[in-house]
Amino acid sequence: MAEALTLAAVSESAARAAERVMARCDALAAISETPGMLTRVYLSSEHLEANRLVGEWMAAAGMRVWQDSVGNICGRYEGLDPSAPALLLGSHLDSVRNAGRYDGPLGVLTALEVVSYLHQNAIRLPMAVEVVGFCDEEGTRFGITLLGSRGLTGTWPADWLERRDAQGISVAEAMINVGLEPLHIGASRRAVGDFCAYLELHIEQGPCLQTADVPLGVVTAINGARRLNCQFTGHAGHAGTVPMGQRQDALTAAAEWTLAIESITTATGRNLVATVGTLECLPGAVNVIAGQVKLSLDARGPRDEDLCALLKVLLAKGHEIAARRGLTFEAEQFYGISATECDEGLQHRLNQSILPLQGQAMSLPSGAGHDAIAIAECWPVGMLFVRCKDGISHHPEESVATGDVAFAVQAYINTVLSFGEGHL
Repeated sequence: MAEALTLAAVSESAARAAERVMARCDALAAISETPGMLTRVYLSSEHLEANRLVGEWMAAAGMRVWQDSVGNICGRYEGLDPSAPALLLGSHLDSVRNAGRYDGPLGVLTALEVVSYLHQNAIRLPMAVEVVGFCDEEGTRFGITLLGSRGLTGTWPADWLERRDAQGISVAEAMINVGLEPLHIGASRRAVGDFCAYLELHIEQGPCLQTADVPLGVVTAINGARRLNCQFTGHAGHAGTVPMGQRQDALTAAAEWTLAIESITTATGRNLVATVGTLECLPGAVNVIAGQVKLSLDARGPRDEDLCALLKVLLAKGHEIAARRGLTFEAEQFYGISATECDEGLQHRLNQSILPLQGQAMSLPSGAGHDAIAIAECWPVGMLFVRCKDGISHHPEESVATGDVAFAVQAYINTVLSFGEGHL
């Protein structure tokens, strides 16, 4: 293995790499179906063009490149032992509509700079390093999230091929239209023994790193989530004739519960969050007491047991409020995903790489979902967060500083190099 460069030289190299990453993020942002705003969805011509461009950058970094059967763009930089499980790096290349340019691509392009560093310095690790640009994490076109990463794990549900977009085109039809074969989606599946670990770099999509005034953080877990449709039912009445003390007002009950959700969740701590995002009042007239209110509840947290305990308390509070006010309360969960814990050993590696750079290691959960959720079903996962301005994401104002990206590239290189030190 080539002699490691000095920290100063590596830092200079990381600074140049960060400038390339930023320029390449700009280049990918120009590949969009909507002029003046970034939208790049699965199995579109823009998806294939982004894959082509990233594939060229992979090849330039010394990688063997291929597009797999579901549309992920993949590259492999060989190690000293071709039979050893490879280290997988990556993130996604698709976007939401009117997106920012760093959510997803930043992780792919910094991973490429890690491999480029190895290639330029003639470094071969004991194992190969693979980089993947996942084709669909956001689910913008078909409403299917983690489609690309579930291609690698081989966990596509049977009905995914029949899911249709807003134009009525099915996933199977869209695959055929771009030259992919729906019957061969299983070819993208990788054996458990193919990889030893997965690392993903991503913008934080929140304000915690900015508040702490540090560029990098290590993810402890990706929050589990529960989404519920809830309903208070009272009795509609004339706004002018029903005395205040005799009302069965569903809206005031919902308002009290919403405030209780805020106070209870805040007091609980443990990185738990809960949100009432939608509210519908019936009959919805200015001069009628609300007889029914439908509202949503979104609760998230990094530990499933804490999340379940919080929900139990919140729902009990809803029933208590309803009973006290002479109403009924109902709640039905329509979505749930378990929390994904990041591997402790990978967290340690990332922390050890960050400490010399910023003087402290900061750990935090991820409130948003990532491809690591699917990958963790088969392989240990670790995630590195990069500070983003004001925590803005899924928006054109999404922004990262070139200097922070340089820190990220440096930490990423250091972490990957640690896999050559004789321990996993």
